[in-house]
Order: sequence, then structure tokens, then C-alpha cells
Amino acid sequence: MTRSMRLRCMLSLAFSLLLVPGVAPAGVAESANDDMSAQAASPQPFSARYRLEVSGWPNATIDHQLIRESGHWQSRMKAAIAVARGNERSRFVITPEGARSVNYASGYSLLGIGGDYRLGSDDLADRPDRQTALFELSRRAVNGDCRQGAECRLVYQDHRGREEILDYRVLDREHLQLPAGEFDAVKVEVIDRETPDRQMIFHFHPELPGLLLAVDYRRDGKRSSRLSLTSLDVKSR
Repeated sequence: MTRSMRLRCMLSLAFSLLLVPGVAPAGVAESANDDMSAQAASPQPFSARYRLEVSGWPNATIDHQLIRESGHWQSRMKAAIAVARGNERSRFVITPEGARSVNYASGYSLLGIGGDYRLGSDDLADRPDRQTALFELSRRAVNGDCRQGAECRLVYQDHRGREEILDYRVLDREHLQLPAGEFDAVKVEVIDRETPDRQMIFHFHPELPGLLLAVDYRRDGKRSSRLSLTSLDVKSR
């Protein structure tokens, strides 16, 4: 693989590692959210920075913002590595049924050459984009919409509008020591029966929906990549 291809792949990995498609096993229940409006933790604006470490590749920095503007929430991420850059941004609203996407845009640039992708309200009518899906996944985990140990499912779409399925379960909480400080974390395991040798664990902040604390990806029992929170600035509502 050439260096330019590695940089391009790294940018894609920086975003795609955050939400990976799971296999659709029979009998997986949708997350219960009948009481979501009563249980839901209130979103709060924040600015965060993560470090993505992948074995054999240079580290990537990811900046993440959740902001409130004109009645909508916006999730923005941008990744940078050497001469390559990428970004994603999503606008969504929170309804009694969960987070609903309004629009989405993403793009990348490698040595000045890149591509851009957009999804409008019609494209997002049935499934959220992956930035909104990341917020929704953390919201469900934090609020207990997916019971601990149960198998739940989140259907979303990638940057090109293709359907993806994420099967997951909420595990016990864990205390983490990160560059940004010490945190209690809600653990969520991605279920993928096609590749049982691979494991992905999300660690979400228990009070700030949308905020990642860490993501671990293991293969054959060894950690091959890790995303960790390096700085956090929580804004007033």
C-alpha cells in the first residue's frame, strides 16, 4: 500500500471505526424507547479531542464538537493526519422517538485532492447518518434504553447513504484513566458473529450523550487500535 493510500485509509478509519456495521442475527430486539422522553439525559454542548492509535500507522487527531444552534443540535468531527484531512458534520433534532437527522455533509482532502458527500432531509427520512447514530447509540446506552446484557440494534446509513446495521449490548461500567482525566464509563460491545476474533468496545460518558471516552478494537485478543479522549471542554447550556 502506498503512503497516499495509507493516509486516505487512515482518514476513513478515523470515522468508520466509530460506527462499524454488525451482522444482523435473528432475534435481535430494537432498543426500547417508550419512556425515552422521561428518562433521556439532557444533551450538553462540548468540545473534545481524541487521539486515534492504530498499530503500524501514524496517530490521528480527531476534534469533536456538539453544539446547539437555531433549534438544532450539530455534531461535528474532523480528523487530521500528515497531509490529509477529513470532516463530518450532522444536524439533528431530538424527538420522543430518538435523534432524527436533518442534514449531513462530509469530505476529505489528500494533497489537495478529495471528495465531498451530502445527505439531505429526504435521504435521512428513514435512517440517521452516522454522526447522529453515534449520538443516538450513546444516548441509548446512557439512558438504559438497551437493557444491560440484552442484544439491541441501531440501523443507520454511511456517508454515501448505504444502510448499515449495528448490533450491540451494554456491559458493566468501568473506571478509565485517560489523558483527559479519570472517568466512569458506560461500556458498549459491538456484536459481529461473522468475525468472532474481532471485538470493539465503546466507552461513553455517563452524563454527556454523544461524548466518547474511548474506543478499543481488538483482533485475536490483542488491541490493534484505540481512540482515547485527550481534552474536554463542557459548555454551558
